Amino acid sequence: MSGAEITALLLLCTAVGFTPGPNTTLSTALAAYFGLRRALRFVLAVPVGWGLLLSLCASGVGALVVSLPPLRLGVKAAGVSYLIWLAWKLWHAHQLSQANANQLNVTFWQGVMLQFLNIKAWMLALTVVAGWLAGRADLWARFAVVLPLLLAFALASNLSYALVGTLLRQWLADPAHGGRRLRWFNRCMAAVLVATALWMATV
Repeated sequence: MSGAEITALLLLCTAVGFTPGPNTTLSTALAAYFGLRRALRFVLAVPVGWGLLLSLCASGVGALVVSLPPLRLGVKAAGVSYLIWLAWKLWHAHQLSQANANQLNVTFWQGVMLQFLNIKAWMLALTVVAGWLAGRADLWARFAVVLPLLLAFALASNLSYALVGTLLRQWLADPAHGGRRLRWFNRCMAAVLVATALWMATV
């Protein structure tokens, strides 16, 4: 791969990886609720799921999913529904983990599967495949360069947002404010998830 191609890929990864979305929003919220250690299982699930998704797209499955309207609609509907459900749980969460650890809880495998329900992730994976991999004689050699780079960005972006959530944890739990900070935090995070779900529905 040329230097220009790698630079373009880095710019794409930065723009997509560090902007708010379902993954970064959940990383922030989970760290704020449960602390960094518990949030790490989701933070690690994102690059695992993304790596599997990119592998499928590189092998041609991604183009099939997007080209079949019923399958594409199914992925989109499942993803939008899941994000709305998570937003609803977050909106109604009123305590941090010491009070109710089950109010907002996303497992490692749910985090992996979320990547397959995100039509935005499918489109990004297909963009990377079309721009950097498809039709190249050295496709799999390129894939060996692209995959670790994208995984590193996925990990770095979600870990960064989780660290922000960890820093907010004590501030949100301050009893002097009667839970107002936590309620507004929850509502903002829920609003971001709903906005992302609505955006996904229009893609």
